[in-house]
Amino acid sequence: MVDDQYRGILTEREREILSGDADVSDNYRYRVVSRVRNKIEALESDLELLDDVHSGLADELRDAVCETDE
Repeated sequence: MVDDQYRGILTEREREILSGDADVSDNYRYRVVSRVRNKIEALESDLELLDDVHSGLADELRDAVCETDE
């Protein structure tokens, strides 16, 4: 089993970089931000697919990412 098989959108390294815990160049940090944006776009496509083939999972995804602290 691959270690990151069940990770969310971010890898541990991306979390370190985005949180400022990793000493990387601004250019590298920008590339990580760009990679995360691409993942978000892919997530939109995944959600559209789930809407078509498994609406229950689509609803779970929406609940997970749209949850509010109200």
